[in-house]
Amino acid sequence: MFLRRKAGPASWLVVFLGNPGAKYDKTRHNAGFMAADLLEKSARIRLNRVKFKALTGSGTFGGEAVFFMKPQTFMNLSGEAVAAAMRFYKLPLERVIVVTDDTALPLGKLRVRRSGSAGGHNGLKDIIQKCGGDGFPRVKIGVGAPPHPDYDLADWVLSSLTPKELKELQQPLESALGAVEAIIKSGIDKAMNLYN
Repeated sequence: MFLRRKAGPASWLVVFLGNPGAKYDKTRHNAGFMAADLLEKSARIRLNRVKFKALTGSGTFGGEAVFFMKPQTFMNLSGEAVAAAMRFYKLPLERVIVVTDDTALPLGKLRVRRSGSAGGHNGLKDIIQKCGGDGFPRVKIGVGAPPHPDYDLADWVLSSLTPKELKELQQPLESALGAVEAIIKSGIDKAMNLYN
């Protein structure tokens, strides 16, 4: 599905958000990391080098040289890793694609956004604060809203997905990678038309 060749200096940065550590593996907040795991299988791009406080890898994706990263700083400090990589590769915000979970979307629904507020997401909030604004494209993977309004949002996003929910997420995770490829290859407008 995806072509892998040796990449030169990165022209795009793709950031998958999540929390490091086995206890967070199948939690809602780690939908971004799950997409990265799928990328490793489907595009054979290994995210196994530690750089910029992240697990990283690079390769050709969507016809461009892409640097992929899974920040290992914990979600709330994701901006540290992203800002360091942006500085190193001298990339503007619009060349940084963030793949993340979203509780405002039903489980498995996908949404591509050109930019926007953090919407209560602490990982996005930290990236906006540390990277100079909210003008970066994002691919949001719906993980569903808490079952009732009093439910603590932090508890909800750190709760594990059921085996049934994990199965339901497989196709949307593949679509998330397709959306990332479409942004790189054809631009954000085309990706939004295709995936929203």
